[in-house]
Amino acid sequence: MALLGHLINRSLRIRKSFTIQTGSPRGYQHQVLSRLLVKARNTHFGKHYHFDELLKSDQLYTAFKKNIPFHNYNQMYGRWWKFCHEGESNVCWPGKVKYFALSSGTSESSSKHIPVTDDMIKSVKRAGMKQFFSMQNFKLPSGVFDKGILMLGGTTSLFERGDYYEGDMSGISAKNMPKWLSYLFYKPGQSISKRTRWEDRIKLIVRKAPTWNVGIVCGVPAWVQIVFEEIIKYHKVNNIHDIWPNLALYIHGGVSFEPYKENFKNLLGHPITYIETYMASEGSFGFQARPNTSGIKLILNNGIFYEFVPFNEENFTEDGEIKQEAESYQIHEVVENNKYAVVLSTCAGAWRYVIGDVVKFTSVKNYEFVIVGRTKQFLSLCGEHLSIDNMNKAIDEVQKQMNISIKEFTVSGFVHNGLFAHKWYIGIDDLEVDKDVIMHHIDATLCKINDDYAVERTAALPHIFIEILPTSTFIDFLHATGKFGAMNKFPRVLKNSQLEQWTKFLSARVESFTA
Repeated sequence: MALLGHLINRSLRIRKSFTIQTGSPRGYQHQVLSRLLVKARNTHFGKHYHFDELLKSDQLYTAFKKNIPFHNYNQMYGRWWKFCHEGESNVCWPGKVKYFALSSGTSESSSKHIPVTDDMIKSVKRAGMKQFFSMQNFKLPSGVFDKGILMLGGTTSLFERGDYYEGDMSGISAKNMPKWLSYLFYKPGQSISKRTRWEDRIKLIVRKAPTWNVGIVCGVPAWVQIVFEEIIKYHKVNNIHDIWPNLALYIHGGVSFEPYKENFKNLLGHPITYIETYMASEGSFGFQARPNTSGIKLILNNGIFYEFVPFNEENFTEDGEIKQEAESYQIHEVVENNKYAVVLSTCAGAWRYVIGDVVKFTSVKNYEFVIVGRTKQFLSLCGEHLSIDNMNKAIDEVQKQMNISIKEFTVSGFVHNGLFAHKWYIGIDDLEVDKDVIMHHIDATLCKINDDYAVERTAALPHIFIEILPTSTFIDFLHATGKFGAMNKFPRVLKNSQLEQWTKFLSARVESFTA
């Protein structure tokens, strides 16, 4: 394996010495849109929306967005994808769908079934190779590529449902992983990864950890943190580098890493490199390609066409649903520091699909952005426009100011005494911490970084509450709602039925403790 690692490092150095011709963002995306329409023109969707006619237009994008409506998941599934699910061919993309990814998101609905076509599997593989080659830009230890790669994803077991398989996107990717890569580098290995219960996988990973020489870890921050903590505790060591001295790189995604960064420092023996990636059940979209920047670089020539809709009251309802008259823009039309909802058309048969992420471009030149929230996970009861990005910054600041570890949090909003209020639920294992001081730091930070919030705190939002809970409360809630596992994230904002579930869950716990 050392020889293979040497060859990998050599290939990266050789590739870096070449200047690779690249096209313009506008050119790449126009080509992607054209190819998607050409390939899908004989599908039921393509015929219904007259793709052949669209392709004759001199203004392809203008004709495309004029004739095809925006879709959320329920609209896309209810009108089209359910027929793929029932085994029909050529619905939204040529051929029969062999795989469905069960979305793990934080929405209120039950698991979503996202079609995964052969073309999308190829797209995900190409994205992985592009990210691999981008690592030449980071100063990684020369031997990192001959070490194991621990991937803390969902179970790789897929459930056969007649003509198709369904399961986590990580399981679908693992099923299509080259065998040599799986055998030489992939940890925890297929025998552990196939276990369907996340608790069983954690237990085995913790016990077998010292037998692996791990150089790279991939996964959602909350669950990677839990696994690191369990390994350190079980093997009675000071930090994770006592077990894996060659750990040099953590590839993360799914949620902002900002609230977890201080906690990770306490789990490491020395600094490592962090690289953020952007992928979901709908595809692999981008990754951090340069050091010393927080921006994720969008992949523009990989079977996915992107549109960006300004995330404001003109384009979205109070519930975060897109309005059909909303104006959309292409990659070359976006403006730095504006917030946009991401809309996808893909080689898996998603068309003008609102994935739910809200981004802000940090560099239009390099088409780099940061994820700042979700279309349905924000608080704006009275115009405070509180985003997940704001919340993450506030939590990060309070951890630094008070030298504490906040492992989970969520926020709700409601009417109180004729005005409005927010309530923060903070996961800290040290329950003796002063909650009023925490709330003061959170409130002060939000007032500093969000002018709308600061104004409303003096008017319609006079009430801010906080409740300190053990971290296990958040994990137990995921258990109770069937969303426990490596690919699941606790929602940062609780609304409607989810908030009702949460409050009932907390009440039941109080009653069980006092009984």
